Amino acid sequence: MKIVFFGTSEFAIPALKVLLDSKHEVVAVVTQPDSKKGRALKLSVPPVKVAASSYAIPAYQPIDASSPESTEYLKGLGADLFVVVSFGQILKVNILNIPKIFAVNVHGSLLPKWRGAAPTNWAIIDGERSTGITVIKMNARMDEGDIILKEEIGIDREDTNISLSEKLSELGASALMMAINLIEAKGNGLSFTKQQPSLVTYARKLKKSDGLINWNESAVIIHNKVRGLLPWPGAYTGYKGKVLKVLKTELVDEVFPERAPGEVVTASAADGIVVKTGSGAISIRYLQPEGKKEMDSGSFLLGYRISKGYLLK
Repeated sequence: MKIVFFGTSEFAIPALKVLLDSKHEVVAVVTQPDSKKGRALKLSVPPVKVAASSYAIPAYQPIDASSPESTEYLKGLGADLFVVVSFGQILKVNILNIPKIFAVNVHGSLLPKWRGAAPTNWAIIDGERSTGITVIKMNARMDEGDIILKEEIGIDREDTNISLSEKLSELGASALMMAINLIEAKGNGLSFTKQQPSLVTYARKLKKSDGLINWNESAVIIHNKVRGLLPWPGAYTGYKGKVLKVLKTELVDEVFPERAPGEVVTASAADGIVVKTGSGAISIRYLQPEGKKEMDSGSFLLGYRISKGYLLK
């Protein structure tokens, strides 16, 4: 089959590579435009564009993939199938109707749970024990298409959004090939499963403010947020008027009922920085002071004084 691949982030690369190494022909790769990032506003190239260039495939980078210009370009490719993985733009009906078969999307959750832009983040933040990949036939509404297949995976206790996304991106590549094989084998006889509206949850796009730790919340909730908010926006708190990013925490058995939420209970290289929460306590193990590099809590305590009784805000 002739396939047009739509993708932008690292998550999409395994799916692109498995297609490029298959019997199918990837006739074009569509990705987001290069963008300026960071304080220096250096031009950042989408990871999918880099991956495509290693296969000598030029990337088409429209500001609006559903524009009249994009429509004409995509129509001219004669594609059988559109494959969309972590692309970052909503494709309108005029685009979805172009391929001879239809357009499929590889989504990083077990739909209809966690529709939206940040499914892996919210699965961890919400304390889910499992998640997975869903391949759907796309329609005009985001993540609402009929299901072709699902593949489930467990969420390990120490998984972060980074590690879970890596696992799901590989699972997504294999699920995509299974779906394409089904499409080829079944043709018009391919069966779909409707999504159940009663089971829908939404994974909204994250904001910088989501990272601010509320020490009145329970230790479990804070711990899950630390794991789920990596690498952006990251969990953070205030320390002596500056931002302190919290990169890794551990749950602590003691509850310290006499302490206030946000209060440092103890701080040592062995125990980490133990902080009382609204319910229970956590130990900060890795962190990043504002303007500094990431470090373990032991290294932090060598250069920064944070004594018992200090209140993080």
